Amino acid sequence: MTSIVSLPKASAATGSGPRPINLATDLGPLADLIERVFADTMDAGGRAALREMRMLGRLGRGVNVLQRLGDGALGIQLGYVWIEDGQLVGNVSVYPAQLPGDRSTWIVANVGTHPDYQRRGIARKLMIHSLDLIRARGGRRAVLQVDYDNVGAQGLYISLGFTFERAWTVWRRNATLRGLPPPEIDQVYITHPRFSDRRALWALAEQLRPDHLGGLGWLRPLHPSTVHLNLLKRLNEFLNLRSTEQLVIRSEDERAIRAALFVERGAGISTRLTLLVHPDYQGLYDEALISTAVRRFSGDNLVLEHPYHETVTNALLERYGFRHSRSAFHMRLDV
Repeated sequence: MTSIVSLPKASAATGSGPRPINLATDLGPLADLIERVFADTMDAGGRAALREMRMLGRLGRGVNVLQRLGDGALGIQLGYVWIEDGQLVGNVSVYPAQLPGDRSTWIVANVGTHPDYQRRGIARKLMIHSLDLIRARGGRRAVLQVDYDNVGAQGLYISLGFTFERAWTVWRRNATLRGLPPPEIDQVYITHPRFSDRRALWALAEQLRPDHLGGLGWLRPLHPSTVHLNLLKRLNEFLNLRSTEQLVIRSEDERAIRAALFVERGAGISTRLTLLVHPDYQGLYDEALISTAVRRFSGDNLVLEHPYHETVTNALLERYGFRHSRSAFHMRLDV
């Protein structure tokens, strides 16, 4: 067994077992635990959130942290921690997803047990308490992410009734990289969609990204508001210094959309790409759209979440300077 010198201490912790998180005392120890368990997969945003947790914990302003943290630390006010030997050694966070058109889905996050206390059933018991809480709050569905190669955690979730949706990979491209010359592709016309294209664009999205396979990505269900840019959405984006641009490639008869790229930009954040390409045109239209994005937005940090098993497109992303950040399964449970 390894040393527990660095094990986070839980303030005012007595007894052992699960209890609801106490924001007034647990933010610092919880940040230490999350960093210990998830260090290998944590990005710069996650590390910044943990620093803020520690700072606000020292200031005794735990409640105020909730509106300022990134996705990885949201919802901890409804989570559970596990106390053992006077130490905070386990955690599960839960919070409502607040997805478009859906108020019944809850997110399970930060499922972790300190390495010195693993294999004791702590994570399972915390999960059971958390799922009971979701049911008591009227939730009908729980969703979570688990690393693609974390077979042990996947087995735990399967035993609790979770099922796989789809595996996704997060790709990132640094703003310092240069754009590449356009590929030698003939007869590919990229344009903006017309209003009359909305049904064809929706049909492509429904075919490629149905909700039972994870929609458009993590916490991005397939919903008309994610595909159709109406006036209200554009006004909201303008007021929040954000913008969404859509690029499409139509069929020869212009009745269908064969490929689409959504480009979401915002002040001070990475530019997010969403790529949809009909399987018959992978390796052609996806390269045309990826090349266009890299050349037009070469000064931006680009991030794209794409299905893990679309190997042709993933190889193209790597060729154009994108680097693998994380691969994870999305899982769900109807509670």
